[in-house]
Amino acid sequence: MKSLINSEVLPFNATAFHNGKFVAVSDADLRGKWSVVFFYPADFTFVCPTELGDLADNYAEFKKLGVEIYSVSTDTHFTHKAWHDSSETIKKIEYVMVGDPTGVISRNFGVMIEEAGLAERGTFVIDPQGKIQIIEINAGGIGRDASELLRKVKAAQYVASHPGEVCPAKWNEGDATLAPSLDLVGKI
Repeated sequence: MKSLINSEVLPFNATAFHNGKFVAVSDADLRGKWSVVFFYPADFTFVCPTELGDLADNYAEFKKLGVEIYSVSTDTHFTHKAWHDSSETIKKIEYVMVGDPTGVISRNFGVMIEEAGLAERGTFVIDPQGKIQIIEINAGGIGRDASELLRKVKAAQYVASHPGEVCPAKWNEGDATLAPSLDLVGKI
């Protein structure tokens, strides 16, 4: 399987539920700013609302970084609205909830579970040029952590704005970075 790292997001058009309205969303919306595309299997399930609620609780921090979040499942935008209206956890969501009933977006990102018609738990961080910088895919029973995603986004933004520097393991904002060079080989 070919890696999607540094590849451009493929074209798509979809309808989403956002702030009480149905809105059009496309690959063009992922350009010009940092974005997180957060795939999950289905609305009205078990692990999914815990993840989406965690993202909702941390959404202001993502916005401070100039990052927009797009959650995506193979449910319709109508289902997203019904879930939003019926769940206290999902009611907190202020980010875009994209419907992908045809599976085009899920297939574009390589997370479609064909035999189930559902998406894997895939997280993609996309830079302002529309290129994928981070990919994380979890098995269905393993939930993700928004604070760890925030840390990774900060690292991706740091590396993008500081050519010649890289972020080591467990790097947090303000920590030392590395400048790869011949002098550094074998000294870490």
